[in-house]
Amino acid sequence: MQRIVSVNVGLPQVIEWQGKPVSTGIFKSPVTTRLRISRLNVAGDQQADLSVHGGPDKAVYAYDIDHYAYWKQQLDWPDWTYGLFGENLTTDGLPDPVVYIGSVYRVGSARLQVAQPRFPCFKLNARFNDRSMVRTFSNAMRCGIYFRVLDEGDVQAGDSITLEEEPDRSLSIRDVAEVYFSRSANSERMDQLVNHPFLAKNLKNHFKRFRWSIEK
Repeated sequence: MQRIVSVNVGLPQVIEWQGKPVSTGIFKSPVTTRLRISRLNVAGDQQADLSVHGGPDKAVYAYDIDHYAYWKQQLDWPDWTYGLFGENLTTDGLPDPVVYIGSVYRVGSARLQVAQPRFPCFKLNARFNDRSMVRTFSNAMRCGIYFRVLDEGDVQAGDSITLEEEPDRSLSIRDVAEVYFSRSANSERMDQLVNHPFLAKNLKNHFKRFRWSIEK
């Protein structure tokens, strides 16, 4: 059964990274109470840099325990408390290869739609105190899922996750990540990306610019 293992939130804080102060919302901690999922975030959670984080297509970030199992084999890290990767929802049963853009899930009492993978910025390096972590994360292509919120609702650890709609299986989270990180795709795949009705708008624009650069 697909379920929520942990709900994690955190407010922005200023840390020092490479000798400079950095404001980040990546540090999140599990909570046991039921929280509201609104159009832009989970109650008690906040993004620091809204120019690249947050917004309707990045309202809720989910990361699966399947990915945690992988990273525990790869990284020497002392504390694997959920929320480590900055996710709002730690899930069981939503690994990237079998989650499709546009699919709609009932999560607690909220309805969430898959919008895009997560592509980390340098703050993931700071979270793990490792200047190569973004590259390591990207190479693994275990991105996790950004959801947009179709219907607001409440969520708590232990709640079930139910697939309600799956418009098609043309693009999984892993499929999108493979093109993004490899910067290569055949024309059919690129057409799928730029024309997909449910892929996040900013990401579609990214792929449109990429297609233009290789076609000119």
